[in-house]
Amino acid sequence: MDDIKEVRITEVSPRDGFQSISQFIPTEEKIKILNRIINLGFPQVEVTSFVHPKAVPQMKDADEVLRGIERPEGVLLRALVPNLRGLDRAIEAKVDKAKLMLSATDAHSLHNANAKTFDAMRDFYLLVDRSQGTTVHVSGSISVAFGCPYEGIVPIERHIEICERYEQYGITEISLADTTGMANPESIKRIIHGLKEKFPHFKFSLHLHNTRGMAFANAVAGFQEGIVDFDSALSGLGGCPYAPNASGNIATEDIVHGFEEMGIRTNLDLDAIITEARKLETSFPSYSNSFILKAGKCSDLHIAPGKQQKIGD
Repeated sequence: MDDIKEVRITEVSPRDGFQSISQFIPTEEKIKILNRIINLGFPQVEVTSFVHPKAVPQMKDADEVLRGIERPEGVLLRALVPNLRGLDRAIEAKVDKAKLMLSATDAHSLHNANAKTFDAMRDFYLLVDRSQGTTVHVSGSISVAFGCPYEGIVPIERHIEICERYEQYGITEISLADTTGMANPESIKRIIHGLKEKFPHFKFSLHLHNTRGMAFANAVAGFQEGIVDFDSALSGLGGCPYAPNASGNIATEDIVHGFEEMGIRTNLDLDAIITEARKLETSFPSYSNSFILKAGKCSDLHIAPGKQQKIGD
C-alpha cells in the first residue's frame, strides 16, 4: 500500500487495559485518566464496556464514568456492548459507537459469552434495530481471530461465514482481534487478504496483543494489506480474562513510534503519549508492557563524536 502513508489509532486502555487490573480503580481516578487520554488527540477512544458487573467488576461504574468525562469535538467515544441491555445503557450514555462482542470459535465464545458463536449472534439484529434512530453506530468484532487457545488456528472459511452473518445484519465495520497473541505476519496477511477480497466494502481494523512480541510486525503486515485502523493501549495495558496467559495490547507508544519511524503518519504527539504512558506505568507497574518506556525513542539516541561504542561493548 505505497499510496497510503497515514494510519488511525484508537486508544483502548480505559476499557481493555483497565479490565485486566484486579484492584478497582476509583471512578474519579478513571475520569481523570480518561480526560487526559481524550485530550491527547486520538480520533477514537474506547472508554468502557457495558457488561454485567459480575462479569467485569472494573466496569461497574461505566455509566457514571460516561457522565463525568469531557467530550471534545472530533473525538469518537466507543464502548463494548454484549447485549441489548448493554446497548440501551450505551445509548443512554450517548457514546458514538457500540462495538459488539463475538468470538471466532465456539469454545472461546462459551467462555466469553456462555453461548456458541452463531448462537451469540442470533440476537444481533435486535441491537441493530434498537440503534436505528439514535446517534449510536453499531460495529462488530471477531475475537481470537488469528488463533484460539482452545481450538487452535481459525480457518478463513469460519471468518467468511461470520462476516456473511454480520452483513445480513447490516454491520460492515469489523475489528479483527489477536486476543491471545497467536498471530504472525503470514497469518495476518492471509486472513485479511481473504476477507478484503470477499468483502471489499467492509471496513476492517486490527486489535493486536503483544503476548509473544509479534504485535508490531503484525501491524505492519496488516498495513501492507490495506489496514489503516489499529487499536492500542498506553503502556501496553490489557488482556482478555477468558484467554489463558493473555498479555496486554500493543503499547500505543510502540505502535506510534514504529509507524512514525517508517514515515507513516499517526497525527499524534508521541512525547505527550509517552508522558501519559509513564503515568499509567507508575500507577500499574505490574501490568505495563512497553518497549519505548524501557528503551526510549530512536531519536533520543545521540552518541557524541568520538564516543561511539566498539563492537562487542
